[in-house]
Amino acid sequence: MSFTELPVPSLETERLVMRSWQEQDFECLKSIFCHEETARYVGGARSEHMVWRQMATIIGHWHMRGFTVFAVERKDDGKTIGYAGPWYPLEWPEPEIGYALIPEAQGKGYAFEAVLAALGYVYDELGWETAISVIERENEGSRSLAKRLRAHLVGDIILPERPPAEIWRHLSPTAFKEQFGSRVVASISD
Repeated sequence: MSFTELPVPSLETERLVMRSWQEQDFECLKSIFCHEETARYVGGARSEHMVWRQMATIIGHWHMRGFTVFAVERKDDGKTIGYAGPWYPLEWPEPEIGYALIPEAQGKGYAFEAVLAALGYVYDELGWETAISVIERENEGSRSLAKRLRAHLVGDIILPERPPAEIWRHLSPTAFKEQFGSRVVASISD
């Protein structure tokens, strides 16, 4: 059994392929969402059944919004290590760039690389004029990444069934290109 291929473009960076979701990516999502430590900043641990529903939500998001987070795969071994990209759930104040990686992929610069590619994509291809990231206050790793991306804290947000979080505003498309233009090396294919 396989999923119907969606017309989701693929992004390629130096070390990553960001692509549409495949059934085998469920294992990666289980590694993120089924364990309290890895899921604590993405809504908490849930059952495999609920992770399956989360995957369906991610895929369905493309049909409803015209974008969704990409499955992030390492080029060197083809392993799916997480997700990154545009996301806009009902309760969010505006579209965001979200991400999560499996533990073994954290701390290696993959998130920075993937989020740079995602920001370049939403600005250049989707025409976004702004983007945020919603980050729980205790998530020092994501706060550090937001600062590295030159995002700035603009306020707090209370979301249903979630701990208090912060809204971090990313650079405008023009400022992003000025700051990171030469570092955004994603190529896009359909």
